[in-house]
Amino acid sequence: MKTIRWMLPATLFAAGLLLPGVAWAEDPGLSGAMVEAAEAARDVPVASTVRLLVILTGLTFVPAMLLVMTPFTRFIIVFSLLRQALGLQQSPPNQVLIGLALFMSMLVMGPTFEQVQATALDPFLAGEMETMAALETGMQPMRRFMLANTRQTDMAAVFEMARLPTPATVAEIPSTAVICAFVLSELTTAFIIAFKIYIPFLVVDIVVANVLLGMGMMVLPPVIISLPFKLMLFVLMDGWNLLVRSIAASFGGV
Repeated sequence: MKTIRWMLPATLFAAGLLLPGVAWAEDPGLSGAMVEAAEAARDVPVASTVRLLVILTGLTFVPAMLLVMTPFTRFIIVFSLLRQALGLQQSPPNQVLIGLALFMSMLVMGPTFEQVQATALDPFLAGEMETMAALETGMQPMRRFMLANTRQTDMAAVFEMARLPTPATVAEIPSTAVICAFVLSELTTAFIIAFKIYIPFLVVDIVVANVLLGMGMMVLPPVIISLPFKLMLFVLMDGWNLLVRSIAASFGGV
C-alpha cells in the first residue's frame, strides 16, 4: 500500500529530473504544482484498488479450490469409472461429465456457499471487513464442510506426514491439513463407490463370456454382446438418478 501511494510522487520527481530545460529553482510555480500534486497523490485512497486486486487474484485460485475443497473430485471420479464399467469409450463425453459434476457440486455446496457469502463476501464487498478477516471468516464454513466429510485415518496420516503436533481443538488444525485430508478422503470414498458400481456390470460380463464360451463363439468379443445388456440394466434401474442421489446423500452437513 505504501508502494502504491509513493509511486506517483516518485514518477513526478523522476520526470522533473530527466526532462531537459526544466529547472526547479528557476520556476517556483511549476515546483509548487509538483509538490501539491505529490501531496495529493499521497492522500489518494487505495482501499478499493487493493480490494479489486485481491478479488482478481482470488479468481485465479477458483479452479484449484473447485478441485480440492468441493465434492467435484468424488463426482467426476465416480462418473468416469461408471463409463468404464459400462464399457463405453467416449459416451457420455468428458465435457458432459465435467459439467454434471460441476453443477452437482454446486448443488451440494449450496448451503455452505450461502454462509460464505453472508458472513464474508458481502461484508468484504461493502467495505465493512478487511481482506484477511474476510478470508478467515469465509474459510470457516468450508472447513466445517470438509471436516464433516474427512476420515479420521486420513487426517492422522496428514499430521504424521507433516510432523504436526496433535491439536487440542479442531480450530487449531491448519487449513492446509484439512484440505489434504479431505482430498484423500474423497479419493478413497470415490473408489469405494466405483467398486460397488462395477460389481453388477462385472457379473453381466462374466455371464455373457461363459455363455459365448459354452456356445463355442470364441471369435466374437464378449464386450460387444454384454454392452446392450449393461445399458438395459442401467436404464431399467434408473441408474443416473439413483447414482447422483446416492453420491449427494453421502456427504455430511455443514
